[in-house]
Amino acid sequence: MTHIVIRDDRTSGRLEAHAEGVVAGRIEYFVLESPGRALVPVHTIVEPEYEGQGIAGSLARELYAMAARESIEVAPLCPYVVQWAARHPEEAPPASPELLSAAKEWVTAHPERW
Repeated sequence: MTHIVIRDDRTSGRLEAHAEGVVAGRIEYFVLESPGRALVPVHTIVEPEYEGQGIAGSLARELYAMAARESIEVAPLCPYVVQWAARHPEEAPPASPELLSAAKEWVTAHPERW
């Protein structure tokens, strides 16, 4: 596996995995403010030359770790993160239905963002 360094670019809403000086993968997300604060991952992207090296899983793990450090939830809309969370319930507590619903409404109201 390639050595990666994960960096959060909160301003851009990107959690990036850097490998060999390039962005090998990323989770695009936003911060939901209401009805509660949550990180909402929308897309997970891994560059083709880095696929199969555990980068997407490392990004998902770090996203949940960030949320835990901030004492907020993750309300995943990204299909990959939803699947990862189902496989790692000890690291990825389920989001409240209210936050998931609010996150879906926000994405629907801001299609230009995605």
